[in-house]
Amino acid sequence: MMSRLILIRPGCTDFDEQQRIQGSLDLPLNDQGEAQLERLLAELADAGLSLVYASPTEPARTTAERLAEAHGVECRVVPQFANVDQGLWQGLQLDELRRKQPRVFKQLQEDASCVCPPEGESLSDALERVREGLERPLKKKGRIAIVAPDPVACLIAAAVNKSPLTEISPVCTGRCGTWVPLNEVGEVPSSADLPAMSAAALKPA
Repeated sequence: MMSRLILIRPGCTDFDEQQRIQGSLDLPLNDQGEAQLERLLAELADAGLSLVYASPTEPARTTAERLAEAHGVECRVVPQFANVDQGLWQGLQLDELRRKQPRVFKQLQEDASCVCPPEGESLSDALERVREGLERPLKKKGRIAIVAPDPVACLIAAAVNKSPLTEISPVCTGRCGTWVPLNEVGEVPSSADLPAMSAAALKPA
């Protein structure tokens, strides 16, 4: 049976499109992000949500508030779901990081959990606060949505699924504006992988 939790990644920002490390910077949805939000609202129109939790980032809040309004439910911002603080890397494009710090970039690819950006936080530290933030949502009944951008969305999935922090990118990797049910063994295919996926996929077989 699929989980009652739905993880939603908000639409994209200019930094997402430019493959820049956004981290804790608060940027609004761009035009494509707004279009992705409208698609999310349509895809999840019949999801029967009971409550929506959101990362405090602007794209997540905007998405969560619109989703909650559409379902007539409450939207709650969870400070522990703030995006990973990427410190001095924020604003850099991935290619810039690859050129300037090739060894660090290689380590990011091999085991991102061991890397801490200068003046930022490690994925391991961020995971601890994410686990704290999940305590209440995991106790709630009904179908719950959590709206958060990458990479903190990956940490939420890892915490729920009890999976290792492997291959987590510091930027969005093409999953902006998508949603995925979570369960105890891993993420099922997301709406990015299955374009025809609809809220019917949320119902038990």
